[in-house]
Amino acid sequence: MLSIEQIVNDPDFVRRKLIDRGETPPIEELIELDARRRVFVQEGDELRARRNEVSRGIGQTGGKPSPDQIAEMRSVGDQIKSIEGEQEGVERALNDLLMALPNLPMDSVPVGPDEGSNVIVREGPTPVDPGFDVEPNWDFADRTGIFDLAAGARMSGARFYVLKGKGAALQRALSDWMLDVHTREHGYTEIAPPFMVRSEAMTASGNLPKFADNLFRDAEEDLWLIPTAEVGLNYLHAGEILESDELPLKYVAHTPCFRRERTAAGRDTRGIKRVHQFEKVEMFQYVDPEQSDGVLEAMIDDAIDLCERLGLPWRLLALATGDISFQSAQTFDLEVWAPGSQEWLEVSSLSNCTDFQARRSNTRYRPEPGAGPRFPHTLNGSGLALPRMVIAVLENFQQPDGTVTIPEPLRSYTGFDSIP
Repeated sequence: MLSIEQIVNDPDFVRRKLIDRGETPPIEELIELDARRRVFVQEGDELRARRNEVSRGIGQTGGKPSPDQIAEMRSVGDQIKSIEGEQEGVERALNDLLMALPNLPMDSVPVGPDEGSNVIVREGPTPVDPGFDVEPNWDFADRTGIFDLAAGARMSGARFYVLKGKGAALQRALSDWMLDVHTREHGYTEIAPPFMVRSEAMTASGNLPKFADNLFRDAEEDLWLIPTAEVGLNYLHAGEILESDELPLKYVAHTPCFRRERTAAGRDTRGIKRVHQFEKVEMFQYVDPEQSDGVLEAMIDDAIDLCERLGLPWRLLALATGDISFQSAQTFDLEVWAPGSQEWLEVSSLSNCTDFQARRSNTRYRPEPGAGPRFPHTLNGSGLALPRMVIAVLENFQQPDGTVTIPEPLRSYTGFDSIP
């Protein structure tokens, strides 16, 4: 959530930043609602002070209130109730507008309307011509039987799949290995959060109210299936005040993710690239605002480290203002090359959300003992996403004889060296 104080104090800056994101921000309406709210607060405070003054006067004399005093107190009470009702309506309208506004992009974010304005900022090993036609993952799966799209469709419909045998083992090996690297070497604490959360948690992460149509929900219980572990990790300390020596808090979680994936008909429908249910290892941090830029760089390095250990070609893109996520102030996408599919696959989207999510969850920290609480910055990033890492392994380590060699770091996790 954006700060109403920032909007009131610097409306031109906020307007420009939101326009860069393709928004038509209701700045004047926000300012007018905030001004009305302040008037109601002041009027209510004055009336409550008057009521307290009369009550003290009656108490000091030890007598009974006069008919005039009773009439005045009744009138003051009615006015307070009326003002509180109007104030509540204004605050609700103000909050609804604020909840619909995305985070402000940082100055370093490329300005542009969509992914066409994204900029490649770092590149790893250059993709090498394997010297033979690499089978795309869907053809390899049909031949070897390591995942079954038809069975997934029979069970659950389009965009579901079943991993089998070495395919299931490969995904499990990737997730276990990534968790071990993050917890044992990168300094993260593993969390196992619920896979269903309340509306408040979805709202705090920025998924509600804007993206309700992209989520799966149990309406009777008002529980939502998480689209990413970020939702639960962001709500882990909701309503708490953390001490400065507790930061940074570094969490990592492996969860399924559930998304409607409303894309154009026929787009990315082959294979297991874009599906309704997939797994992901997610990194998440709460940090001092002054440290968040450096922390984002460190999280990027943590994600790249995994790609380099596996020997995958990768590149890093700075996303444009029109392509960063709703809650993000800055996002970088890490992509790996898939030679069979002949495309770059996003395996991590790493974002600095500044204090946007912390405001929505009311998570705060004290910069020093006795100091007033402030909002920390939150950062998140995949570390990394499955099944796209499965695709990357199947297509980058495919051999001319039609087998796939398992990368060395994974062999102790899979228990086998090749597929099939």
